[in-house]
Amino acid sequence: MTETPPEALRAALEAGTVPPEDGALFWAAEAVLNLYLPKPGRIGVAVSGGSDSMATLALLSQLHAVAAVTVDHGLRPEAAAEAAFVARFCADRGIPFTKLSWDGSRAEGNLMDAARRARLRLIGAWARGRGIRVVALGHTADDQAETFLMRLAREAGLEGLSGMREAFVEEEVLWLRPFLGQSRADLRGYLGRQGIGWVEDPSNQNPQFERVRARQALAMLAPLGLSADKITAVVGHLAMAEQAVSLSLQRLAAAHVREDAGDVLIEAQAFRNIFDPETARRLINAALGWVSGAEYPPRAAKVLDFLTHWRTRRDSTLHGCRLIVGDEAIRITREAGAVTGLRVPSGQVWDRWILSGPEAPGLEIAALGEAGLKQAQTWRAAGLPRPSALASPGVWRGETLVAAPLAGLENGWKARIVRGSFANALIRR
Repeated sequence: MTETPPEALRAALEAGTVPPEDGALFWAAEAVLNLYLPKPGRIGVAVSGGSDSMATLALLSQLHAVAAVTVDHGLRPEAAAEAAFVARFCADRGIPFTKLSWDGSRAEGNLMDAARRARLRLIGAWARGRGIRVVALGHTADDQAETFLMRLAREAGLEGLSGMREAFVEEEVLWLRPFLGQSRADLRGYLGRQGIGWVEDPSNQNPQFERVRARQALAMLAPLGLSADKITAVVGHLAMAEQAVSLSLQRLAAAHVREDAGDVLIEAQAFRNIFDPETARRLINAALGWVSGAEYPPRAAKVLDFLTHWRTRRDSTLHGCRLIVGDEAIRITREAGAVTGLRVPSGQVWDRWILSGPEAPGLEIAALGEAGLKQAQTWRAAGLPRPSALASPGVWRGETLVAAPLAGLENGWKARIVRGSFANALIRR
């Protein structure tokens, strides 16, 4: 296929000389990209070799400078050949390509979810290392409908049933789904017209996986008129309602919530004045998720227990966090017991923190704990409550504390949270 310069393609789109089916896809992508990134620079594209991601790569490469990345999960012998297929496609078109690897054989629990989280982590690091601020995903309206059915089976509320978002921030990268409103058939039609092939993942036919069962159920519902596009339309209606609730929560947080050394502080009086229990629940859930770094929300019953008794219970433990109720504020901090024993080499992510400073062989990152507080006598002057200081990260050489940037002992070291600001935690993925 001969590449069309982006300027010539946009001129052809505006002149109406591009086939209508292709034009609809190009304009859909441009609308999403222009909404979130007026000047995007190079765009990363996550490509598996399947039809959705191949079409996303092919379409976006006609409009912008792109770089492709594939993750080999190490679960199927065909994966290497699929990555090679993507590599050849990129080489033919002068698109930078990178293959990343993850050992999925060691994953525990929900394999597909573990693979998804690994992809976000690996691709996020790849993007940051190349100065790429945005990565495109090839999800379609079919994926949206399947997700709705899966969440419906879990009795999800408004948050879950309002579907996947066009954009979300994770791993300090903006992830976009430019074709969430288009069908898989639309993208495959484009590939067919352009003579571009794709690979079929046999796991997409394996009913062991929940998404495959949802896909099969969706096909069975079609005769009732419950097609993917109609379910997607319903998801859109729910998303508008969800957006209204979310904006209200964001305004509340902007006025009455602040960060302090990785903790979340909620003004106690403002929290008392929340008459809507759903808003209070979401605020606590978001704070717990941001402080703990957990992938999943806390158990609903435990959050309800806190909301019922927080006025009289001064200190609670929930979801790997401590919730300390004071006269002025509710402080949500990391529970020291949740990070005791967690130790990584310096330069690696510790819990949700990355520490940077004068590196030297043998340095490790671990919680301060009682031993660290004895060595970091600056922690009281830093203004941290004792529970927060105990769970904060420090730089260690053996049993000797080298630095504790959150506790006032910097020694050239700084600490930042890899998940971004608390405001990001209020934005649903």
